[in-house]
Amino acid sequence: MDYSESLRKNKDFQKVYRQGASYANRLLVMYVFDNATDRNRLGISVSKKVGNSVVRHRVTRLIRESYRLNENCFQRGLDIVVVARVQAKEKSYWDLESALIHLGNMHHIIIGKKW
Repeated sequence: MDYSESLRKNKDFQKVYRQGASYANRLLVMYVFDNATDRNRLGISVSKKVGNSVVRHRVTRLIRESYRLNENCFQRGLDIVVVARVQAKEKSYWDLESALIHLGNMHHIIIGKKW
């Protein structure tokens, strides 16, 4: 099931940052903005404060995979930007998945499964 695309352009990220709602936990910050389509677009931001490029790409892959596996639980028509915090670099896949689902519940964008 191919439901999502990626946010790639800086102007798209800036629009979500400025106009979207945000919630945070220890590991991640999630911004959500309605994009008026039937697809979600996911953007992931991991700054250099998190670590070197190997660490940053690992965190990005873990966040993307946790979203992909739980994609059918998220509402449609959203631009979602996930920002990794420094503490995310030493966490496992399960910790990041739990943090992502937690933020989805805080935004009330999780449907289907009850976490």
